Amino acid sequence: MRKWNVLRPSAIGLRVASTAVFAAGCFWGVEAAFREIPGVTATTVGYTGGTAEYPTYKQVCTGRTGHAEAVRVDYDPKKVSYELLLDTFWRIHDPTTKNRQGWDFGTQYRSAIFFSDPPQQAAAVASLQAQQPEHRRRIVTEIIPAAAFYPAEEYHQRYLEKRGEASCHVGLKSDQASIDTEPKVQGGSSLWQRLLKTGSSKT
Repeated sequence: MRKWNVLRPSAIGLRVASTAVFAAGCFWGVEAAFREIPGVTATTVGYTGGTAEYPTYKQVCTGRTGHAEAVRVDYDPKKVSYELLLDTFWRIHDPTTKNRQGWDFGTQYRSAIFFSDPPQQAAAVASLQAQQPEHRRRIVTEIIPAAAFYPAEEYHQRYLEKRGEASCHVGLKSDQASIDTEPKVQGGSSLWQRLLKTGSSKT
């Protein structure tokens, strides 16, 4: 398994696509959302923000490695801005629930923005401040420097798309009562994940 350090520039100085890294709960649906955006050139689901090297999914699920399920988004800044990616990030999850999205619990499901340079950090902080008035509860999203990113196992990559379940869920509203009251359905799919599949939104 490869380890990618998103802070490391190209060794030969060639222009490459810009990179953003987000954690917003189960990475299957998060990846599907970002793949819908014109200008996004590639996505990779993986693990970041932890202490162990080359963690496996099973290890991350224990909560002992400290990693978050995250999505690495490569994008063409001439076609899509980092600010638009941030807007999408806020729309696809509830940033006010700590270590939880729907009925998925654990530190691996925390909300986080991993910035790679000062401009990304400034944009992330500004976007959080702009988002806070839209929520009844305090936003708990972490804004922290990007660290080593470990791609997840191949079967996790484009998981929903492979099963014909990927759909654009931009517009999913967060911080709503219904996100807390729907029981988890059989098979480990949360309300949040089901909304990703159907493209539903909460009002």
